[in-house]
Amino acid sequence: MQDDEFENDFSGEKQLVERPNKEQLKRQTQALKSLVVQLIDLPPNQLEDITINDDIRAQLVAARKMERSALNRQIKYIVGMFREVDSATIERELYLLAQPHKRAVENFHQVEMWRDELLKGSDELMNELVNQHAADRQHLRQLVRNAIKERDADKPPKSARMLFQYLKALYASE
Repeated sequence: MQDDEFENDFSGEKQLVERPNKEQLKRQTQALKSLVVQLIDLPPNQLEDITINDDIRAQLVAARKMERSALNRQIKYIVGMFREVDSATIERELYLLAQPHKRAVENFHQVEMWRDELLKGSDELMNELVNQHAADRQHLRQLVRNAIKERDADKPPKSARMLFQYLKALYASE
């Protein structure tokens, strides 16, 4: 080993210094480059939602107007700026932007869970919906009662659908 791979500590002993692997550095740079390209391709309103500093944002906006070699130089410059920024947060925000339906699906599942619990006879959920979401207790009980009757009589679930729509409206009003 060479002398430059060691570093003296305060006791005078030499300690082994770990250098970053060249391939690892290349992979990190390539990942940052693809992140920068994704940010450049974002619509302006979505770019505003990403938490980055104003200097980087201005460079990203400027890069949109560039072509070929100028764009490549600009991307390299922005990648250099990104080395001091927490890119994991930005990647997470990009992921959430790319999945706008995910939140809607989570909301849908929440409303389904409420409906299923109410059809099982959950008085706790009924009280919670009335107290926290300003639900009409009488209307809610009527919808639940009719949905249970339809289920037991093997009829089409018209009231269950109405109950779902009512719960969906309650959830949206939060």
